[in-house]
Amino acid sequence: MRLITLGSGSGGNAAVIEAGGLRVLVDAGLSAKQLVDRMRASGVEPDSLDAVLLTHEHGDHIRGLRVLIKSIPAPVYATAATARVVREAGVDRASWKIFESGAGFQLGGLSVQSFSVPHDAVDPVGFVFRHEERSLGLLSDAGHVTRLISERLRGVDALFVEANYDERLLDADTKRPWSTKQRISSRHGHLSNSQTAALVAELGEAGLARVVLGHLSSDCNRPELAMAAVRAGHPGPLEIACAPPDQPGEWWG
Repeated sequence: MRLITLGSGSGGNAAVIEAGGLRVLVDAGLSAKQLVDRMRASGVEPDSLDAVLLTHEHGDHIRGLRVLIKSIPAPVYATAATARVVREAGVDRASWKIFESGAGFQLGGLSVQSFSVPHDAVDPVGFVFRHEERSLGLLSDAGHVTRLISERLRGVDALFVEANYDERLLDADTKRPWSTKQRISSRHGHLSNSQTAALVAELGEAGLARVVLGHLSSDCNRPELAMAAVRAGHPGPLEIACAPPDQPGEWWG
């Protein structure tokens, strides 16, 4: 099993996971053209996708979906509430596969377990993917780490997780009004470097050894700050990278 991010940040989020001959697109927050171009640059033909999974309905996670699904046969997996809001936003031609938050399902030999996350969306979820002896957690857009999140991610080999902001940089930022800063740092906003570091440290005790950090704020974070914070708390050797915001990353896994 391996993962590549196509872009990760406020400008759009999308990633491809490959396992056992399957290809799954998680979120489609770039334009359809960017999605197609970046997939092909990564060696992935869009019509080879077996499924599209949505974490939630915000524009930076679904922006290219309406146009993309016109040219690919893959079904779209989402919770009922997320699918409803996305359909209301004009994505009305998708072949929907509805699952309940917290439910698991199979995509061929790939096992997918969903779990609820706290974010200001209608029914946001994270995922744990398992194939043979490998496991990968995916957590994006969560205001804080709940016990459920920790339990669902415990024991994963690898993790994609957001590290959205550095607390000091967010506090010093002059571009955002106080209300926006409050929303970002709220319990239904985004994870800070220190929150992500605490989660990775906890999961490191259960064997987590590889982490990709994503959704970094371009104004209120720096890759070196995020990686240093996460590495400092991890109890052992850690393979760590930051997902680029505006181009594909490297295949990882």
